[in-house]
Amino acid sequence: MCSGLIVGNPGSTEETFLQNFPDDFQYILALHESCVVAIADGIAQGLKTPVLVNVHTNAGLGNAMGNIITSYLSKSPLIITAGQQTRSMLLCEPFLANVQAETLPRPWVKWSYEPKRPQDVPGAFMRAYATAVQQPTGPVFLSLPMDDWDQTMDDIDVFRTTSTCIAPDPCRVAEFAEAINRSARPAVVYGGDVARGNAWKEGIAFAEKLGAPVWQGPLSERISFPQDHPLFAGTLPPAIGPLGNALHGHDLLLVVGAPVFRYYPWVPGEYLPSGARLLHITDDPYEAAKAVVGDSLISDSGLALVELSKHIRRRDGTTTYVKAGKQDRGQSSIHDFPSPMTARQLFALLSECIPEEYIVVSESPSNMAEFSQTKIGRITKPDSYYMTASGGHGWGMPAAVGLALAEKRTGKNRPVIVIVGDGSFQFSPQSIWTAVQLDLHVIYVVLKNEQYGILKAFASQERLENVPGLDIPGIDIVSLGKGYGAKTCRAETSDRIRECFSGALSERGVTVIEVPIGKNILKHQ
Repeated sequence: MCSGLIVGNPGSTEETFLQNFPDDFQYILALHESCVVAIADGIAQGLKTPVLVNVHTNAGLGNAMGNIITSYLSKSPLIITAGQQTRSMLLCEPFLANVQAETLPRPWVKWSYEPKRPQDVPGAFMRAYATAVQQPTGPVFLSLPMDDWDQTMDDIDVFRTTSTCIAPDPCRVAEFAEAINRSARPAVVYGGDVARGNAWKEGIAFAEKLGAPVWQGPLSERISFPQDHPLFAGTLPPAIGPLGNALHGHDLLLVVGAPVFRYYPWVPGEYLPSGARLLHITDDPYEAAKAVVGDSLISDSGLALVELSKHIRRRDGTTTYVKAGKQDRGQSSIHDFPSPMTARQLFALLSECIPEEYIVVSESPSNMAEFSQTKIGRITKPDSYYMTASGGHGWGMPAAVGLALAEKRTGKNRPVIVIVGDGSFQFSPQSIWTAVQLDLHVIYVVLKNEQYGILKAFASQERLENVPGLDIPGIDIVSLGKGYGAKTCRAETSDRIRECFSGALSERGVTVIEVPIGKNILKHQ
């Protein structure tokens, strides 16, 4: 079933759809269409149910496209609707007509359609829902002419049900199990589908029976395995050569619920260690087809892991793979650092204050490695970490709003902590207003170094010189947060960071914390 929510930013072509708004739905207003889609995405991931989205004809859909791409790659089930001009005027392509409406969102929706007649609208919604929830789940699009809502039609119930999980082929499972049992040194790679499919426990049980190290897939939008587990080996680097080197020594790689692989930037090398075989489990036939190496099994990740577990042999002598420096998950050392501090030092300070239960949304790409090396960034519980799946900026802040709303509706009420760079912050600050209006518990920790750090790191790696547009001085984050109604704090010292962050955790509501950090650029492989 749908969430009972509509997230939107209304325009003239949508008002006929929204008139006489039903009492059993809640309308969530966002101030920009990119925020509309990302908020809905966060709700859909938090509640694990489809969400209805409404944007304004071609202009609004165009504004939303960046985050529609992210939702597609996150496999978030969104039913995206946009108004269309009156049917009687479409031939002459009037102002605000969505010309070739079905084409505009492709290929980043599973299905795109404009009903041929008003009487087809209910059936189109049913088909949209069925398409969105079937694996691989994802967004769909409907273009709805504004005069369709004035038309009469027969009272026909179009409701029907559909299955949502793909079960694995038993013969293929047997083949995979035989290959795993023959291997001398297997390794497992988990991706976002394991988290999406509620297979956290199944993933742990499988890894423990196999006794193999577990890697997180590169640039994964979700964490699918506890990062304090003895079998956790780390996160794979997102480049061909370094990734192949990281897996050196393994003769079999089982990739579950992740692409094979997310590569960026170009660093040449061998896709796999010499002599290694790759087995790929995914619910997406497209992902299976485009993988550069490996043999595939199309299935829901959880179902496949359960079936495989029945056929693999248990291996004794489980090895600990947790790397040095990652064992301090439970420590609470007190730190004091000079200002401006490094990103890692900031994360150490935040780690002193975090509660047992929280959600992190990451959108500070130049600091991802440092984040994962501190207590706050080592994820140990399911459904507690989210990141853009596309690499596009502007998703994290509004997605956090949707996740916080899902926490409020379920009664879990975990605080949502957004780790965001000052560059990424500029893509969707409007989302703060929606969080304030809904009285949600969101904390934006803004790392301010007045530059696009990730781009400077990339330029350094590629030996590029004199690249313009990489510095962004003169932005007052605190004033922007205040303007949208949030509580704000500029924290430069260790004590001030503790005070602001602890207060934001305990006082609830929406808080923006600006923290200046050093401008040193770390090299990333």
